[in-house]
Amino acid sequence: MKYKIKRVQYNSKNCFVCGLDNEIGLRTRFYETEDNELISLCTPKLTHQSYPSTLHGGVSAAILDETIGRAITCYYGDMVWGVTLDLQVKYRKPVPYGVELKAVARITKDRGRIFEGEGKLFLPNGQVAVEARGTYMKRQIEQLGGPNFVSDEWGFTPDEPLPEILEIPEPETK
Repeated sequence: MKYKIKRVQYNSKNCFVCGLDNEIGLRTRFYETEDNELISLCTPKLTHQSYPSTLHGGVSAAILDETIGRAITCYYGDMVWGVTLDLQVKYRKPVPYGVELKAVARITKDRGRIFEGEGKLFLPNGQVAVEARGTYMKRQIEQLGGPNFVSDEWGFTPDEPLPEILEIPEPETK
């Protein structure tokens, strides 16, 4: 599946999922598509391991939680975020670390302060490894991080060009 990218989202300095300065974090990048879906890309490391060669399930959940919660910004801009009220995760396949992982999330229902979304974490071969559905509350970013968050911790972008297209391969069927 090919996704046409319209915009890169901001990162923070210290967030575990998106913090560009967090040495043990994922440094995930987020890209909005023309269809108002959000794609995240990250390459987990050995420090994110659970069993040998396997990403910790909580890290997989964190990737999907942040990607779904951020998907609301496709509609309301960078200053509106989602705070997780409920997250349901289904693990389908073991997830490796040391390879680039892609997640795709979309908003499925928007009811004022509350919204719902869903997302999938894909293996490099296009297979779905983890799925999640969640319910979130909309919050202004200043409400979440305090008055200095935007000026001190927020608004950074990865130092790389904006891709025109991101692709997730169709999984092989047997």
